[in-house]
Order: sequence, then C-alpha cells, then structure tokens
Amino acid sequence: MRKVLAITTIRSDYDLLSSVYKLLHNSEHFDLKLLVGGTHLAPAFGSTVNEIRADGFSILGEIESLHESDSLKARLKSAGTLLQGAIDLVSDWQPDLILFAGDREDVLIGGMLGAFLNIPTIHFFGGDHETDGHTDTVIRHATSKLSTFHIVTIEEHKKRLLRMGEPAHRIFVSGNPALDKFAERKRSSNDSVASSPSLGKDFTSYALLIYHPLDKQSEPPGEAFENILKALYIRGIPAAVSFPNSDPGHQEIIEIIERYTDNTNFWFYKNLPRDEFMRLYHGARFLIGNSSSGILEAASIPLAAINVGLRQRDRYCGANVIFCSTNVDDISNAIDTVQSTPFREIVAKITNPYGDGASALKIFEFIRNHDFRALIKKIEDPLKTVFQ
Repeated sequence: MRKVLAITTIRSDYDLLSSVYKLLHNSEHFDLKLLVGGTHLAPAFGSTVNEIRADGFSILGEIESLHESDSLKARLKSAGTLLQGAIDLVSDWQPDLILFAGDREDVLIGGMLGAFLNIPTIHFFGGDHETDGHTDTVIRHATSKLSTFHIVTIEEHKKRLLRMGEPAHRIFVSGNPALDKFAERKRSSNDSVASSPSLGKDFTSYALLIYHPLDKQSEPPGEAFENILKALYIRGIPAAVSFPNSDPGHQEIIEIIERYTDNTNFWFYKNLPRDEFMRLYHGARFLIGNSSSGILEAASIPLAAINVGLRQRDRYCGANVIFCSTNVDDISNAIDTVQSTPFREIVAKITNPYGDGASALKIFEFIRNHDFRALIKKIEDPLKTVFQ
C-alpha cells in the first residue's frame, strides 16, 4: 500500500481535488492522509477543517499556520509557519507521494518538502498563467520547477510547462477534476437559494458574488467590491455574497460587508456545506467578481460569469466569461450584457474547455499505474528540452 499525503490550506484547493481524494481514500492500494493548515483552521474563515473530517479523510496533522495581519508579510509568515510545522510530520510519516494543488504559498512548501526530503510530488494545475501581476502566478511557476510531476487541465498549460523546460514525460493532461461534482449533480427546479431554509434570505432570482483582494496599490479591494454591490443594487438584482479569502486586503472587504449587512438586497456568508453551495451556484442568474470559479467552473452549468478588475486577466476561458473594469458604469454594462438574450443564447450552447466532468478517475488510474519515484531526480537540462 502506497502512502499518499495531500496538503491543503484553504477551502478552494480542497474542493479542487476532493473527488480525487475520495478515490484514493476508498482504494485498497493507497493510504491517504491530509496535512491541513491555513484558513481551514480559522473560525473567521468558516473552520472548513470540519468538512474534511465530515468527508471521512484521515488527517496527518493540523498546523495553525494562518497569520491574519492583513499585510504583505502575512502570507510569507504563514508559509514559514506551515513549513516549520510540516517538516517533522512529513519526515516521520515518510509518504511515497505528496500532492498539492494551485498557486498559493502552501504549494511552494509542498514542493520544498518533496525536494529536500526526497519524496516524489505531484503539482496540480501548473502551467496556468494570469497577467494580473498577482503573486500567485509566479508561485505557481516556481512550484512547477520544484515538483516531480505535473497533472494539468488543458494542452495550453502543458505547452507552457514545456517552454519552462519541463519534459513531456513529467506532464499528464487530465482535465479539471473540480468539474466532476458538476457532472454528478443535475440541475433541478429547486436550485435556488430560496429552496433551502439554511440559506439566508428568500431570494428567487439572484447573482452570486465572489470577490477576493488583488493588490491594494493597483486595485483597492474595498472600493472595487463596493462598486460591484452598487451596480447590483442599481439594477435591482439581489446577490448572495461570499466573504473574501485571506489575501492581503481582505479586511477592507469585510468592513464593507459589515456596512451592508442590513441591506435587504444582499445575503453574506462565510462558508457553506458543499451541497448547499452547489445549490446556490446552480440557482444563480450569473456569477460576478473575480474568482477563478468563473473561469474554470461556471461553464459546466452553464452560467455567465463577469470578471471584475485585473484578477484572472488573460487566463484561458470559455465564451461565458466577460471582463470589465472596477468602474460602476462598466460593471453595470457588463451585467446588462450577460442578461441580454443574445449572450444568454451563447452561454446555453457552450461546453467547458477545462474538461468533461470525468477527470478524477483518469487521475486516480494514472497515479495508481505510475512509479513517480523513478522520476524524482530532475536531471533534465532545459537547454536540451524538446518542445512538443
């Protein structure tokens, strides 16, 4: 039985791979354990470690790594705390493989743990790229160089890794496993926030707003977030609104939320059980904000997505996504566009370019049938890598 360790520090990265974790957990070939840290353990962000426990996964250790100072130093300090807390846990358990997903600081730690402790690693969702200037993009690319192997979603991402000097035999294109939960769940007539008594207000037609801070200098997060609320209010569109992630600038957004709490047009939530969130997602008129979910997942419903501001700029996306500035008028115009008949007809016909909702099993079978330890020494010279 092969021991597999998955590192997760935030609800978003956990949801990306939860379908893969389930297959590994239920297999007689693997002993899966999760290393949990970051916002999972923070009450302010919903204590989502409880969902991991409810899903039945074994937890190797819980590391209270999140520094909530809302400063540029916070994520770096969080990474340092995670590394210090993880070294002995990982070294003592000696997994045969380490998994991590995305572009937050924990993936950099995962890559370092594997490289220095001589443990094979798989980085999921490498090769993606944004031109928004956010730290996450360079963290993603740096982690790719540290990692043993890459499981990516689309051919474009594979090509980017090849350009970075990663050889083709280290890359597997699987599609996005996060889409599997959409394929499993069919749209029903009850897919509205009003259909569940645990979901706040009695909305029958609403937008779903998910907005995270980018950079205080280039895009003041509080101002941008409030402009979205204003545009929705002007159009008379109720909204279910997510709290932000823990990136620097999140406190500005929370302060705006506190000012709008009594506004009957909006319902704010920190965290929802997966089934409740999926119901909320399926019942929305459109998605607005700057979450990667608009780029990666919304097309699977299909749902129109408005990406506000710089975050996610130039990522590969479907025809259901439009981009606009943080100006109230631009946001309002974008709202009008996605609600227009021609645009709705386009959205209704699209397929998700990131996968067909059958990726988790492909990934599981690939992991089960491959010996990643044979690839652990990265001796390839980027000057001699052949682009394919």
